[in-house]
Amino acid sequence: MTLTLLATLAMIAWPLARIAAQQNREAELRRALWQIREAIDAHKAAMDGGRLTRMVGASGYPPTLAALVEGVTDIRNPAGAKLYFLRRIPRDPMCACPGTPDADTWGLRAYASPPDAPEAGDDVFDVYSTSVDVGTNGVRYKDW
Repeated sequence: MTLTLLATLAMIAWPLARIAAQQNREAELRRALWQIREAIDAHKAAMDGGRLTRMVGASGYPPTLAALVEGVTDIRNPAGAKLYFLRRIPRDPMCACPGTPDADTWGLRAYASPPDAPEAGDDVFDVYSTSVDVGTNGVRYKDW
């Protein structure tokens, strides 16, 4: 009787625990996407505000995700201080790829790339999860 009751409780708790774990990873994904996208936008705003050296024909978006962490020289600062946009690059929590550097867990979209077929290029306009899985909201993580 006791074993039957415990088995029944375990059968109920297991799916709930899996859903809770998935929802935690989805919350991490939302946070990571928000952080990176905010940093990309801040870099573009600094470029448009004349605080960074702009190459002719460049979009103003960072050339790599690493540039957001490594910092860029603020040309308005007489001491030559750097502007930093991220402390570290968050890892894509949906990437099942241990050993892969955090920056390489994301798909990159360049400014010149169309939204329906994102491709990497000369800059980083946006990031997306490379996971082919579907979220609890019915939308592929890649499309978040």
